[in-house]
Amino acid sequence: MNSTSPPAGDQEESSRRQFLKIFTGIIGLFICMVLAVPLLSSLLGPVLRGKKSRWTKVGRLPVLRSEDPVNLSFSDRAVDAYIRENISRDVWIVNLPGNGLTVYSPICTHLGCHYHWDALKKQFVCPCHGSFFALDGAVLAGPAPRPLDTLSAKVENGELYVEWERFEPGASRKIRV
Repeated sequence: MNSTSPPAGDQEESSRRQFLKIFTGIIGLFICMVLAVPLLSSLLGPVLRGKKSRWTKVGRLPVLRSEDPVNLSFSDRAVDAYIRENISRDVWIVNLPGNGLTVYSPICTHLGCHYHWDALKKQFVCPCHGSFFALDGAVLAGPAPRPLDTLSAKVENGELYVEWERFEPGASRKIRV
């Protein structure tokens, strides 16, 4: 027996250990890759997807008189990460002389309350903090920092579609949330 070569049992043990090290490393790498795919997609997905313009059908456009806003409710689909749900929303539609159809978000620009139309005063009124808005959305009185928020709208075949979005309440300019 040669004194420089290890015994046959040790050589066999060494190759078995080497195999187990490589096998364990490959399994560990495979597990890391499997876990990395959903992690990376959840982190990079929203960035790569971006914000798509999404038109929501409100319904049949009612006959609008120039001084009477109409409140329309509709069902919208909200998506937050992996959660999808149907939400009831509403908008105010006004036929402004010279400007045509204007669609307002129903959310007050002060603190996010919902306002209503006061037909006697011919104003939009926020009952929570006393903000008053003209038919064209301008602030008449109260703490509201900006006019009513308008929403993009289009009419196709007599049906009204809006692009629903929320804006930061309390800010002096429209900031998308």
